[in-house]
Order: sequence, then structure tokens, then C-alpha cells
Amino acid sequence: MIVKVMSSTIIGIDSYPVEVEIDISPGLPQFSTVGLPDVVVRESKDRIKAAIKNSGYRFPPTHVTVNLAPADIKKEGTGFDLPIAVGILAAEGLVDPDRCRDYLLIGELSLDGAVKGICGALSAAFQAREMGVRGIIVPRENAVEAGMVKALHVIPVENLSDVVEFLGGRMSIEPVLVDAEDIFRHNLQYPFDFSEIHGQEQAKRALEVAAGGGHNVIMIGPPGSGKTMLAQRLSSILPDLSFEEAIETTKVFSVAGLLNKKGGLIAARPFRAPHHTISDAGLIGGGHIPRPGEISLAHHGVLFLDELPEFRRNVLEALRQPLEDGRVTITRAAMTATYPSRFMLVAAMNPCPCGHFGDSHRACRCSPQQIRQYQAKISGPLLDRIDIHIEVPAVRYRDLRGKHSGESSAAIKGRIEAARRRQKDRFRTPDTFCNARMSDKQIRQHCIIDEDSQRLLEMAIDKLGMSARAYSRILKVARTIADLEEEEHIRASHVAEAIQYRNLDRRMI
Repeated sequence: MIVKVMSSTIIGIDSYPVEVEIDISPGLPQFSTVGLPDVVVRESKDRIKAAIKNSGYRFPPTHVTVNLAPADIKKEGTGFDLPIAVGILAAEGLVDPDRCRDYLLIGELSLDGAVKGICGALSAAFQAREMGVRGIIVPRENAVEAGMVKALHVIPVENLSDVVEFLGGRMSIEPVLVDAEDIFRHNLQYPFDFSEIHGQEQAKRALEVAAGGGHNVIMIGPPGSGKTMLAQRLSSILPDLSFEEAIETTKVFSVAGLLNKKGGLIAARPFRAPHHTISDAGLIGGGHIPRPGEISLAHHGVLFLDELPEFRRNVLEALRQPLEDGRVTITRAAMTATYPSRFMLVAAMNPCPCGHFGDSHRACRCSPQQIRQYQAKISGPLLDRIDIHIEVPAVRYRDLRGKHSGESSAAIKGRIEAARRRQKDRFRTPDTFCNARMSDKQIRQHCIIDEDSQRLLEMAIDKLGMSARAYSRILKVARTIADLEEEEHIRASHVAEAIQYRNLDRRMI
């Protein structure tokens, strides 16, 4: 007898339907799985046998063949344990085969028959709704996550017996009801606030400009000047995630197995700060079976790279394409996966190996050659994708002792959201949602400057030694400064401020 059970597999952050076909035929006891399964799926036969027996059911002592269709897609993960076990029991007459096709099933089985959580439940729930099935049967651990999908019955189960009794019509399980909007509001919290930073007014202004236009930033300053504190608080002034953006970000965390099962939804913009020893696969994503890296986990949020020159050269160079395209494609022999990676890059570095070049309070011990070599670790093509370079000097004692708190994140966010609305109305295209994403054509159209501004730019490029690549970056930043000040046209003061945010062009000549 052949039984078909619906399940799914994850490629990238999206789920694709998989039809689990079970055939039980006379012959010597054998359990074979076909349909391009990976090692984890092939090993599931031992878990499934033990789970069925320990749940009080009989495992058929005959030839069992499992086919995962379509056969040309690599199947990986432990989520096929539950549909295979249910299919075998349906072939044995314990479950109605027709009712099996009303639900999409995913879940890992323990040896005692308990159903354990899996990665990618949110994507699987979206796939179930797209397929038009009645609902999805998931581990209770993944119930809140899958419940984010509207118009779908999410059936939480704790063990294999629950599934068999439910599909056999002998047990009723109420679908999970989740108020996604309430969870979204409850999870929209940030642990840091800009009011906690004393001093560094120029750096805070630069980060406001960066957030206002979605510009990438690099901060240069001595150790202990507050670069990490500033970066940690950048997420708190970015515009709130839309519900659609929150779902997309949650998908990435779900696929990576990093989602808080109790929360069920990523509502705050993510902040990721990998260590400088990270590999290119850890940062970009990869592995034998592709997994999302840090740049995808920072999707719609902030990726902070502290001690930028200490990262390996090949790791930094791998950032160039994702920064440009907003996505990364990882190709392996088994499969090709595409992950979103639209993030704000915030980098920090010391001005020299000892960290005190240009510090008025501590002497630098580095030679000019050492300083040039240290700064040259960051390639020109990577710097070309960073719009704002800012100096973060050591904080003075009176600023640290000052009782006056700075402006709150909420007040700064209000100005940034207003500027982003103006940009959205200006571009009206999904690919260009902020000034940092402007193309050359859009720069010529929306960044028209007067003669005074042109003279400033000429002086910056010809007399101050700035590179030609800084030209378009300055115009983009000047457009953002004008938006923050609710100005329709770019003025010379906006261009002058934007020029100040190109420190490394002067340093690295």
C-alpha cells in the first residue's frame, strides 16, 4: 500500500513542498529512503523505528520504502521524522490516509516518541498556506512561531501518539491562536538608548545622518572612546520594522535555529557584532549545507565590525557584493541558496596599531610606515561602499561627569522617520527606499547643487586630496542632511557637513 504525506524542506529562507511517499511491500525487513536525502534524513530510520515501537505501535517487519519527491531537490534536516512515521502508521491502517493530505507535517522524533522542535517552522507554515492545505502539524515548541501565519490551522503536538490520535479522528487538538500584532508590539524593545552617551556630539550627529539615509559608517578613534556604545545604540534610532520586514527577519533566525521560541517574532532591528576571528563562511554564510551567516542575521538591522583591520582580508572582501546587492547567493555541490542581507554596516577601527595616533593626551608609538600599513588593510573597493567616516576622539572628563543627559533615541528617531518618509515619497520604488541606495541616475536627478556647493566639492576633491569615489558619496549624504532639516534643495552647508564625513579619504592618500 502506498501512502502520501505532505511535508516541506528549506532552501535559503523559503520552504518548498515535499511529498513523502511510503510503500510497504512483502519481503525481508528493510528500511530504505530515496529522493536525494542527506545523512541526517537517512539516519532517521533508527529514530523512527524506536519512536514507533516506544509509542506502543508495531513497526512493520517488511520492506519499507520512503520516497521524498521531487527527487531532484536535496532534502536535509530532521523535520521529515514525523511525516515518515505517520506515513508508515497510515499504511498500517492506524491513520486515515486521506486526512493526512489535509495537513503539512514537520517535526523531529525522539526515541521515546516525543516530537521535538525544528528549524524553519515559520517558512513551512507559509508554504502550507500557499499549498492550500487545511493546516500544519508542528511541535509545540514551534507553535507560536508557525502561528504568525494567518488563515492557517496550526496544530501543536507533543508526541507521536497525539498525531496518530488526531489524524485518526479519536482526539481533538485546538489550533494555536496567536495575536501577531500584540507580540510585535511587545517585542519592540531596545536595551540601549542614546541618552546614555555623554559627549561625542559630533559622532552622534553623524550616526543620525547615517540612520536618516541608511548610510554605512566607519568610526575611527582610540580605545575606550565609545565606538561600541555608539554602534549598539544605532538600532534604537532606526525606523521601526514593518510587519513584513519583521516576518522576513524572523524567517532568517528561524532557519538558523536562533529564534526565541517563546517570542516567536523578531520585532526589533537586529544588531550583530561578530568577533574579528570569524571565517568568511561564518560572516557570509555557507557550509556543506548552506546556512545563513552574520550578514543575513543582520538583515534589516545593523552589522557591527569592531577592530575592522583585524578581520582577515578575504572575509572583508566577501562583504562587497552583499553590500551592493542586498542579498548573498551561496552555491554548493548539493544546492544553491540565496539569503537576504540588506543591513547597515557600522565598522570601528583604531587610527593606528597602538590606537593613539592623533590623540592629544597620549603619545603614539607607531612609525608612519606602520600607520600606513595598518590603514591600508581596508581596501579601496570596501571603503567605496562606506559613505560616512567619522572621528571618535577620547571623551573628556567633564563630559563623563556631566549630569546633562543627551537626546533620547525616541526624539532622534522622530526626525529620522520623517526623513525616511520623504525619501520613500521621492523614489517610489522598492529597490530604492533610502538615499544610500540611489543609483547614479537618481543622484543626478535628486542631488542637484548650486555653484557654492560645486566650489566646495571642487576644493574637497582637488585641494584636500579626496578621491573621485567620494564625490557621489558626498552628494548622497548631503541629500540626507537636507532631508533631516526638511529642506527641498541641497545647500552649501549640507555639502560642507557631508565633506567632513570623509576622513579616511584624507588619511589614506
